[in-house]
Amino acid sequence: MTFDVSQLKFDDKGLIPAIAQDEETGEVLMMAWMNREAVEKTLETRRVTYWSRSRQSFWIKGETSGHVQELVDFRFDCDKDCLLVLIRQTGAACHTNRRTCFYTAVRDGEEVELMAPMA
Repeated sequence: MTFDVSQLKFDDKGLIPAIAQDEETGEVLMMAWMNREAVEKTLETRRVTYWSRSRQSFWIKGETSGHVQELVDFRFDCDKDCLLVLIRQTGAACHTNRRTCFYTAVRDGEEVELMAPMA
């Protein structure tokens, strides 16, 4: 069955959340947004491309930082309103230079930083 991007359910702004997960470790690295064209570019180039809501432009992960995300597998959930991109991550996934954007936890009512920025 051929995949048609129009099957996906984008929100009223034309966006869909995309969760990036390390294909080897299963670690959730980040969440960002894609629009239809970002999905198409990601599938075509195998370089994960997102839509920046603040800049109103595309950003290819690693384009300026060198922290590239290579697409391994592209999945969507049962409602077709959320994406999961399994990736090979080079360097940090987070703009804070951490491996993952999910480096803060709440434990016993306290905010705890789980990892420092990469050296």
